[in-house]
Amino acid sequence: MRTSTRNSAVEIVASLDHLFQLLRRLTPADGIGLTAASTLRRLARDGDHRLSELAVAERVTQPAMTQLVSRLERDGLVGRRAYPGDGRVVIVTLTAAGQAVLDGRHDARVARLEELLARLTAADRAAIVAALPAFDRLTTEGSA
Repeated sequence: MRTSTRNSAVEIVASLDHLFQLLRRLTPADGIGLTAASTLRRLARDGDHRLSELAVAERVTQPAMTQLVSRLERDGLVGRRAYPGDGRVVIVTLTAAGQAVLDGRHDARVARLEELLARLTAADRAAIVAALPAFDRLTTEGSA
């Protein structure tokens, strides 16, 4: 890796770490942990999943995902059903209540971020918006 690329990567990681911390502070303290929120977002974005697929995608053990799904089901945020043709396989679905929780968390983050963005100059806001397509491409590369 060239030195300039290395230096850029170091600066980007530091900035993204700060941004991640900010996003965590913007998220309401509603008792939903990072893995639970990520699991709900995955179901909202990609649709129903096998429980085992969720465990792999969220990088947790299957017993941990089983426990998480049980808690989310108890709270009415997800549902479970048997896979057609193989009742041993569990399919996890997002409920309307789960989608409502995601929507509320998203709306709360947006409202708090709007307040912070209003404190920045128009040039800073424009620079952030201009960088978004590059961040989207970076995340696409990172998920490949």
